[in-house]
Amino acid sequence: MIVADANLVAYLVVEGAHTPAARDVARLDDAWAAPRLWRSELLSTLGGYVRSGESGVAGALKRFAVAELAIGDREFDPEPADVLELAALSGCSTYDCEYVAVARALGVPLVTADQRVLKAFPGTAVSPEAFVAR
Repeated sequence: MIVADANLVAYLVVEGAHTPAARDVARLDDAWAAPRLWRSELLSTLGGYVRSGESGVAGALKRFAVAELAIGDREFDPEPADVLELAALSGCSTYDCEYVAVARALGVPLVTADQRVLKAFPGTAVSPEAFVAR
């Protein structure tokens, strides 16, 4: 199991330059977990595609359904104190720290392309490319 941040989930369901890396991660470990926040973050990303005309609502909803299958019932609510402590120590957003808190609580890696998170949490966060190369 891994914790996947919303960007990794988006890379999986929206075809782009990072999609092959997200698919490689899914091939190695298809049990993706996330804080419930992932839903709002992915909807925000998909909303951008809808507003720009790159996707219609129906297409965005299909992508969201695929993402729901990837996460399944592995949604978690991190402890607020953990999130706030991580944010205070790292300078990262509380949104990003929710993913870190869930990964630490589960004892699994957080797979993310977010450079700030990778730098702040090297013992927890790993890039998709580094995860695949393990």
